[in-house]
Amino acid sequence: MRAIAILLCVLVLSPVAGVDYETGNEDWRDIEVDMSNWDDGPELEGSPMDEPRPGDAVLVIEVEYKPGHLASSVQGEIIIELFEEWAPNTTTNMIMHVESDIYDGIFFHRVIDDFVTQAGDPTCTTNIIYPATNVECGGGGDGHTLVMEHHDNLSHVDGAIGMARSQDPDSADTQWYIAETEAHNLDPENRDDEGYVTFGIVRQGMSHVRAIALVPTSDDPTGEEIIVNPASSAGRPIWEVHISNIDMIGVIPSDGDEKKVEAESFFSTTAGQATLILGVIVFGAVIIATLTRVRQDEPDAILLDLDEQPSS
Repeated sequence: MRAIAILLCVLVLSPVAGVDYETGNEDWRDIEVDMSNWDDGPELEGSPMDEPRPGDAVLVIEVEYKPGHLASSVQGEIIIELFEEWAPNTTTNMIMHVESDIYDGIFFHRVIDDFVTQAGDPTCTTNIIYPATNVECGGGGDGHTLVMEHHDNLSHVDGAIGMARSQDPDSADTQWYIAETEAHNLDPENRDDEGYVTFGIVRQGMSHVRAIALVPTSDDPTGEEIIVNPASSAGRPIWEVHISNIDMIGVIPSDGDEKKVEAESFFSTTAGQATLILGVIVFGAVIIATLTRVRQDEPDAILLDLDEQPSS
């Protein structure tokens, strides 16, 4: 992985002050997301992060990018689950920034193939025409830094979203990155600088993450690693990888609701309806057969019961 040597340059930020925000009562928490079409996720490796967790917040990143120099623009969605129980402070920080719309209209300012795609800097917006932007782009934030928050269940699996920071472990602010492949070299147990924090994972749209990781950049102008500038760590896409907006869209459904949705989906099919009708017929036949047998075998008992009923 060619980006390991330039890691601190890739994830650099300026340290700032603390976060103060409450989450939990937002309107979108009443919406349970539809997971039935989630078929474009990351490669799983048996991590606790593999399975969606009921109640976790879900956001969507709407992106637009050019995969190559002669390619047409592609629009897509990247859906991410936030592990609120395991990383409460970091997920609250992310939700706060999404709700304040600071990510709308920015671009991915650093892309390293076979490593991470990085965005989240509110100063990284296009001035008139891309790549003209603010001089602060790549080092900006909004002043809400986090104390580093690790959990044993969270790591840099394929598709994990993590927080960018400076050399100070407690300097993460608004910038985040998505691992385009597993990047366990960033996990705290594999480093001597406390590592980097992950707090969610891509559930849908991983193909867009992989495509963005391959766009032509300032240090990989072809997008295919044919020409690589080893002295460059900028990774700035030559064509804008635009984030139209990021929105909170709901929560992971509860287990019961998932089973209910699966059942409703099954019985909405022809096979499901046929199975339901057959089941009703079989059940009715069993009841009729049982009543017939009882009347044949125990008529006196039934008559006795009827005779013992109070008369009017």
